[in-house]
Amino acid sequence: MSKYLLENESSERLLFRKIAPSDFDDWLPFYRNPKSTQFWEGLPSDPTEACHTQFNRIFERYENDLGGMNALILKETGELVGICGLLVQVVDDVEELEIGYSVLPKFWLQGYAFEAAQKCKEYAFANKFSGSLISIIHVDNIPSQKVALKNGMYLDKTTDYKDNPVHIFRVTKG
Repeated sequence: MSKYLLENESSERLLFRKIAPSDFDDWLPFYRNPKSTQFWEGLPSDPTEACHTQFNRIFERYENDLGGMNALILKETGELVGICGLLVQVVDDVEELEIGYSVLPKFWLQGYAFEAAQKCKEYAFANKFSGSLISIIHVDNIPSQKVALKNGMYLDKTTDYKDNPVHIFRVTKG
């Protein structure tokens, strides 16, 4: 079990729990909407294959203590809203702790990504995991950049990550 998981944590509207294989069908609509992945090169074009690839990586992270995504469950209905978590990443040969977030299309523009990302930031700093956190965001992904800025992050640098041009947003413990 990764120390970076927010299992059993919650925010105003969301419960955080470990992702289970049974979440696959609920997460698949993310990959079925072309807008979800429009900025990221190198993903499988088949939605089911892309979802399998992501789930394999999530469970690999759990097993190797490299952080991991949490399922975001809407308290009110029990529905899966999205995934968010603290991920160990290597960017430009430096190990960093990233706040990663994705929300199902039907829940876009309702503040869930920000709410979850903010909780991850607070949790990471409260547990002294790192003095700074990043978010790796494609240079064209303006909605995710807005979430990072709202979460107190600033644009630290622009680089290439997994063959994609990305902005690295950063927040340091204040």
